[in-house]
Amino acid sequence: MSTLWPSTPPDDCPYPPSSDFRGLAFTGRHREYTGADTWYPSWAEDDTMVTPWTDGNFSHPVSEGFAVQEMECSSDSRNAANKDRGGRSATGQARVYGDDPLNLRLENLGLQFASPAPYEGRYPCGSLIHDGVWYYGTYCLDESYTGLNWDILGPFVGFRISRDMGQTWQECPHTPDNPIFGESGKNGSKVKIGAPHFVDFGKNLQHSPDGKAYLVGHGATRPDSLLAWIQGDQVYMIRVTPSSDAMNDPSQYEFFAGHDANGSAIWARDFNAIRPLVEWNGRTGHATMTYNAPLKKFLLCVTDGRNTVSPMNTYILESDHITGPWKLVSFMENFGTQAYFVNIPSRFISGDGKTLWLSYSANFTNLPGGEYGTKWEPNPPGSQYAWCLQEVQLVT
Repeated sequence: MSTLWPSTPPDDCPYPPSSDFRGLAFTGRHREYTGADTWYPSWAEDDTMVTPWTDGNFSHPVSEGFAVQEMECSSDSRNAANKDRGGRSATGQARVYGDDPLNLRLENLGLQFASPAPYEGRYPCGSLIHDGVWYYGTYCLDESYTGLNWDILGPFVGFRISRDMGQTWQECPHTPDNPIFGESGKNGSKVKIGAPHFVDFGKNLQHSPDGKAYLVGHGATRPDSLLAWIQGDQVYMIRVTPSSDAMNDPSQYEFFAGHDANGSAIWARDFNAIRPLVEWNGRTGHATMTYNAPLKKFLLCVTDGRNTVSPMNTYILESDHITGPWKLVSFMENFGTQAYFVNIPSRFISGDGKTLWLSYSANFTNLPGGEYGTKWEPNPPGSQYAWCLQEVQLVT
């Protein structure tokens, strides 16, 4: 029996309720894989998926006795797992086989190492497989404040590229101190494209309106904004025609610059012209977008990460157009209880578009051996430090 998650938006929510959907109902069907997080599957031509993963164990779920310091993969150069790697950060990649979320087979494709300097961590973000070429993006995080995991959001670096499904890689030509869009998270600076993610247009970008790859990422401009790995003020959008040459060339990108008087989207070549796609101060963290082809709807998943180590909220917006206007499907308070990196893999959308699977990780501060020692309940059941897949239905 499906259970409707109560939608409890704060009074200052800037987005009106959807007129098409009353919320999300959870069917109770779920499955968890590995003991790692940061999963963003992209659907390849051959019906497999490829995905990043990081910060944990690929081979087995977290269990008693597993300690943060024993991770086989850590994208944080401060972590003890990287003590013999010259301060380099590790990011993993995997291939996923199967069309049943309850019965997938995951193949570990190993780790890549790269310097985060002058930052302290380098993490996976936008991942896209298109025409057999895999584009794998990374971004940076900086110092933590005592007692809180307020990792400051640094810049998006650029993409490493694989032409053999992740067996070998062409390194990114950009570096953390010379990132693709020239942004910096140092000395109080705020980034706008910190951790971008590709809009999921289905297999091999099949539903892209113009053949371009679009990305959404969160950022901020207020000097006093808490801009962290899971918290910010705005979501921004960029686009590019995907190719090995164009993906790391900033001159090939266009930036969403608002709407004209007729409501049509404005796209600019000048990064300084970029304008927010979504804005809600203090509540607009990590963002992903999926095109629901059967319903002809864009679904935008956003995490409100609060102080980054407490229970977190997830909200989902919908629109008929990729640049909005946006309406609220559901504001799910304390989803997870501490769910993050939420996305909707297009591979698992039903034929009528009404049944989806939420992909996320949860409750990292519960990890044994960690510094937080929390005991957040898995809500819904199955929410844990892993790749979590949860079946939901759009309620009309």
